[in-house]
Amino acid sequence: MPELDEIAERIHAAFEVRTAARDRALSQARTLTRHCANAIRAIHRDEEPLAQQHLADAAGLAAALRSDLDDFPDLYHAGYTQDALKEYAEANLVYALVGAKPLPSPEELSLEPATYLQGLSEAVGELRRRSLDALLKDQPAEAERLLGEMDDIYAVLVTMDYPDAITGGLRRLTDVARAIIERTRGDLTMSLRQGRLENSMHQLEERLDRHQNSNG
Repeated sequence: MPELDEIAERIHAAFEVRTAARDRALSQARTLTRHCANAIRAIHRDEEPLAQQHLADAAGLAAALRSDLDDFPDLYHAGYTQDALKEYAEANLVYALVGAKPLPSPEELSLEPATYLQGLSEAVGELRRRSLDALLKDQPAEAERLLGEMDDIYAVLVTMDYPDAITGGLRRLTDVARAIIERTRGDLTMSLRQGRLENSMHQLEERLDRHQNSNG
């Protein structure tokens, strides 16, 4: 049946093209994820030029993914592709939030709304890390600012009451974000109380020393 052979050859050719596109997308997604992780690490180390470079490299890869998969929307919306783009959203949002810069929108990042919100929810964990680092550096005001940013994020996430099929499982990520925020609030409250207690004890010691010196 020559007709069947011809059909089979066309299907083989189509599968070869799809397989090549998939393999290329997998490679791009892995590299994109690596640049995003390195950007976040540079952000925490206050290495802004390096963070900007990784974000620029990530932007190029995200654009390449969109372009290369333009004819394969199912591959673009596959889990591994959107997971990498979620990391891209997270890295850009963490950069903006830590640096008190304007937040990039989903349109500016060319991301699906659900992917953007997933990245936003996971940025909460990085803000917790940054907030705790601020406490260790005796910067309570910065820690409080970051906690405020976390609260603002949760206030938005909790309004996204749509089916998981629409949001990509955002409800679970929102619950995780809430738990992270409450732990951070507890850590910050304890640290501030301890700081006030230590300050009060120091003031008491100074008054006692002055009293003893005046009586001596």
